[in-house]
Amino acid sequence: MNAAWGGICCSDPPCITVSLRRARYSYDNIRERKAFTIGIACESRMAEADYAGIVSGRDVDKFTGAGLTPVRSEVVDAPYAAEFPVVLECRLLHTLEIGVHTQFIGEIIDVKADEEVFGDDGQLDIMRIQPLIYDTSHKGYHRVGSLLGKAYTVGKVFQT
Repeated sequence: MNAAWGGICCSDPPCITVSLRRARYSYDNIRERKAFTIGIACESRMAEADYAGIVSGRDVDKFTGAGLTPVRSEVVDAPYAAEFPVVLECRLLHTLEIGVHTQFIGEIIDVKADEEVFGDDGQLDIMRIQPLIYDTSHKGYHRVGSLLGKAYTVGKVFQT
């Protein structure tokens, strides 16, 4: 699936959240399997990610339709696409009903990443990943821009 609502929500244990409407095909899959994977779609896979948001898994095999290779996770009961440069494999920890959406919180059990998305420091590099950023207001995809400032540093101008 392609999800617009999600993000990191805890550092210890490392967790991510995704919010879905009950009508979505993935909703029941997550509840039943108590697991999900997050494939970070990159700029070069924008069309494939968008396709996953256009069609329903009830009607078509999205992997086949988008020309993606399904991989069965070895750590959770959920598949992922081999072509995405970063994959987070998650065990469902909590669900929270919020209006028309249900927020699923998953503990990140494993991270798979292509070698080329690591920086010289051995950490994942957002500029090398080039993840899609979805603009919910205008329904468009954007890319990551240049570094504007270092976190926990630029705000020090207000310390006395």
